[in-house]
Amino acid sequence: MKKNRTVLDASEMEGILKKMADDILNAHERPDTLAMIGIHTRGVFLARRLQALLSRNGTIDIPCGAVDINLYRDDWTRSSLNPVVRKTDITFDVDDRQIILVDDVLYTGRTIRAAMDALMDFGRPARIELAVLVDRGHRELPIAANYTGIYIQTETGEAVNVLLTECDETDRVDVVAGH
Repeated sequence: MKKNRTVLDASEMEGILKKMADDILNAHERPDTLAMIGIHTRGVFLARRLQALLSRNGTIDIPCGAVDINLYRDDWTRSSLNPVVRKTDITFDVDDRQIILVDDVLYTGRTIRAAMDALMDFGRPARIELAVLVDRGHRELPIAANYTGIYIQTETGEAVNVLLTECDETDRVDVVAGH
């Protein structure tokens, strides 16, 4: 029987986020056209952390927003009779921006598809890229991240839990064995 295992601790996560921020800056000649949009819940906190790293002590102004995808999910009628709808907070113009969607875990690709659908209700970005802390494979849709913190080989019965200080009082990534 497989055991639960920690695959990232707080210092490793911090280093990975710094590298992701550097990769994002190196990939964009004009960082002033960038905007970060985190997918609720943990993607929002990761987007804010990346935004802070990208701002380079205030020299680059990169707006950051949050998107809730619950009403755009293709399984919301199956997952809960009363989905919890959180606030989408995009206070900047997305038209012609280089949008970087941020999420904690990339798995089937369905969350990202829903986030792109939600984002299109706000305008037409010049480009949408994806940044994820963890890619665990098992894609059901043809979606890939542009910026990935870590790839983790998992079994379909396992879960990847990203814990963040902002909501979990610690930074850590665990792989949890299936039942």
